[in-house]
Amino acid sequence: MGQLSDIKPRKVWSYFEEICTIPRLSKNEGKIREYLLDFARRNNLAAKEDESGNILIVRDASPGREQVMTVVLQSHLDMVGEKNAAHPHDWERDPIIPVVDGKWVGARGTTLGADDGIGIAAQMALLTDPFIQCGRLECLFTVDEESGMTGAINLKPGFLTGKILLNLDSEDEGILFIGCAGGIDTQAILPYYPEKVAAGDRAMNISVTGLHGGHSGDEIHKGYGNSIKIISALLQSLEKKFGIRISSFTGGNLRNAIPREAFVTITFNPADEESILAAASEYQKMVRQEFGPLEPDLKIAATPADMPSTVIDAATQHKLLNALSIVPHGVLAWSRDMPDLVETSSNLATIRLTSDNKIHVVTTQRSSSEEAKHFAAMKAEASFDLAGAKVTHSDGYPGWKPNMNSAILHLMIESYRKLFGKVPQVKAIHAGLECGLILEKYKGIDMISFGPTIKGAHTPEERIEIETVQMFWDLLVDVLKHIPEEK
Repeated sequence: MGQLSDIKPRKVWSYFEEICTIPRLSKNEGKIREYLLDFARRNNLAAKEDESGNILIVRDASPGREQVMTVVLQSHLDMVGEKNAAHPHDWERDPIIPVVDGKWVGARGTTLGADDGIGIAAQMALLTDPFIQCGRLECLFTVDEESGMTGAINLKPGFLTGKILLNLDSEDEGILFIGCAGGIDTQAILPYYPEKVAAGDRAMNISVTGLHGGHSGDEIHKGYGNSIKIISALLQSLEKKFGIRISSFTGGNLRNAIPREAFVTITFNPADEESILAAASEYQKMVRQEFGPLEPDLKIAATPADMPSTVIDAATQHKLLNALSIVPHGVLAWSRDMPDLVETSSNLATIRLTSDNKIHVVTTQRSSSEEAKHFAAMKAEASFDLAGAKVTHSDGYPGWKPNMNSAILHLMIESYRKLFGKVPQVKAIHAGLECGLILEKYKGIDMISFGPTIKGAHTPEERIEIETVQMFWDLLVDVLKHIPEEK
């Protein structure tokens, strides 16, 4: 057994450590699905899988608890794969290496996958612990939550029977979530014409690294730097002063993460080299001063590069940089109903140049207001329309409207107060949860979302607080013990 299996609750941590050995990036959950179906077979548990790959594993009611209402426990199988640039990691093969650091568990050089691996582990522990007395449990494991929520989108009516759902995908112990934002993706595709590099020009790589990044829902309000925004502003200045040309441009990795790194190759007149290096150095000082302690590791580097054969045509480059400068990023509006809750935001997430001479930019918009969500998406579209890009929107997903009269909410508040001697906070979250999509398919299902404390989700700094996992587990077990009988 590994180092996590000695931490309490032992069964949860032991399963989590097993999960860390299994690659499970979004849209590549085959191995974790096989693992769970084999787990069900070994433990004589009924299991089924739908066409999308969602899995349901059922535990029958404990003796004497047959009349208790069925509870659905839900987590997602996939995780965000982010790593430090210098850290070697093959996401299709290599295990995550968890590391205990005092009161926290993190990972060596990569995301930990506690979002939502700890939810999976808790479900597995409940499915196999004979000492826990509870009613019938339906453990739902959805696919592709992080890159599109397609598992929840394609969930069919009738797959579940429970009328209570506990979503195990929140990241703040002591907070019970009863609502979430809806979201939509806006993608821009801008064709360009490759032009030959001017004779005598030189090439340079410019990079922005060391940013915090983070979850584009949970942390969009914290003011962390966006690598694409930062490098674009520098490029816009260098274009105006020195006529630099862009050959390659890569930034960000995931639609729901604030981009941490960006990399560009430029060409330029050799006579301007010292001035460009000085401008990059001065810009780094300015940006570091702007972000201060929020981004202590921010680094802008400019180094010699191999000469490319082509660059983006000048007209398209100029339009692209203009679009990147005006496309919204960050908080657009705060909620008027709940204190300190972001209502609407937009995240400039990724940029790539493809082999067919196109520039792909992905942005994501979130809001607890359907109207504001679509208005934010239209703002992003307008930014790229001006550049002549083809803009498309995803189908998106709905938000989850809070219900203060929820029976499971009142049960959980009482259980929390009894266990820990204090009353939990009740909030909505700006991040997207699958609850809104499930509610669309299962009208009237009573839902709540909670979990242990996770910091730095979607970044290599992701870590989970050990003490709160025990609290999360104790609360989960106690609530299941007190679920009422069917009326």
